[in-house]
Amino acid sequence: MSLKKEKHGSCLCGAVTLAVTVENASVGACHCGMCRKWAGGPSLMVETKQPVRITAGVPKVYNSSDWAERAFCEQCGTHLYYRLKAGGFESVPVGVLDGDDDWTFDLQVYVDSKPKYYCFANQTKEMTGAEVEAMFTGQP
Repeated sequence: MSLKKEKHGSCLCGAVTLAVTVENASVGACHCGMCRKWAGGPSLMVETKQPVRITAGVPKVYNSSDWAERAFCEQCGTHLYYRLKAGGFESVPVGVLDGDDDWTFDLQVYVDSKPKYYCFANQTKEMTGAEVEAMFTGQP
């Protein structure tokens, strides 16, 4: 479903607000160990190819790996975005965005890292960690 529209959102306390252009209504779940540690469970994210624009406040940025960083509100701890340092990929937690659009949960990544104690009922495309990393690095 083509969406291509600007969405707005904020952290829980409202200290940081953001705007992001989304190109479709796809929501993906990441099951990697870092996302599960960061989110306390699978991370449900909306992808954007354009940079997230912070419209108020200043998020704290954490360099979570050599290739990616994560931002959060320093006051309330809300997760704001994940981005590749090289550019071309950013994602925002769907719950940070305002409104109840008709999102479609259709992708799960790092499925080989998903613990056995939860399972989604939705039928989605699934990618292993190796497939995701190959997609971003261009190396098999």
